[in-house]
Amino acid sequence: MHRDQSPLQARTAPELAPSLFLDLDQMLDEFTPLPIRAEFRFDPDMPAVITVEFLSERGPSLIWRIGRELLHHGLTSMSGCGDVRMWPALPRERPSSWLLLESQEVEALFEVPAAPLTEWLEATYRITSAAAEMDSLNWDGFLMDLLDGPAAPPE
Repeated sequence: MHRDQSPLQARTAPELAPSLFLDLDQMLDEFTPLPIRAEFRFDPDMPAVITVEFLSERGPSLIWRIGRELLHHGLTSMSGCGDVRMWPALPRERPSSWLLLESQEVEALFEVPAAPLTEWLEATYRITSAAAEMDSLNWDGFLMDLLDGPAAPPE
């Protein structure tokens, strides 16, 4: 623990931004939505990353880790590239954004209600500001792992 962090702050931060449960629509095609529930989690020890668990009634849940900044910007403009992208939907009854997740195995498009996600993300930024979210990273350890490469297999 960093000397400037108190145990009290570490314990109360999750209470300030508890998990957010949202009902999303997964678009199976352009006209067929499939309702799905997702849990958004914020960890003050890794504030730049939001864990999103797509809860399934049948089968295992699916977990994605998405940049908090990508989610925040995706509520108002095109955000992300590659595997994760988010952008606002055209004006509708309820303001929403599209969240596109892609991997080699899966491509999924979700409609995410904007208002509750905006409010929840703002609460996470009150806990750890965007300017401070990289302060707790161990840059030396990260660079050493990067420069050393993968460990050699035992002989």
